[in-house]
Amino acid sequence: MTNEDLQNIITGLGTDLEFTTEGSEFLNVIVPKEQLHSICSQLKSHPELKFDYAFCITGMDWVPALGVIYHLNSTEFKHEIVVKVMVDDRENPTLDSVHDIWQTADFHELEIFDFFGIKFNNHPKLRRIFLTPEWEGFPLRKDYVDEANMIIK
Repeated sequence: MTNEDLQNIITGLGTDLEFTTEGSEFLNVIVPKEQLHSICSQLKSHPELKFDYAFCITGMDWVPALGVIYHLNSTEFKHEIVVKVMVDDRENPTLDSVHDIWQTADFHELEIFDFFGIKFNNHPKLRRIFLTPEWEGFPLRKDYVDEANMIIK
């Protein structure tokens, strides 16, 4: 299935979706955060899409927005897409969890919470997994400052 075919199907799954292939061989879909869970559920269950594998989920700091990038694959149809979602609230960034759609999201969401501070609604055990519970801040944010471990050039 071509990127154009994928876009034609995905367009009907939600509103205010943005599409691009610029800089990527894969179709990129920017999803409003309020529709994230619904769109992801449909991407997995739609009979012509069947994106059944979330093989990479990454946090991102786009300043001023924070966000998550989902790389999805259909193991049956062998097509892939990239889904992006952004949240503007840096003080309390919150997105819906997709762990109930793809089990692989469970660990990725914990990692994103730990390093970017994005909270995932309905995640069963959201907690820090790499950093200690008393760690302050989120080291992969572009505005993070760690005076003790700064590298001086």
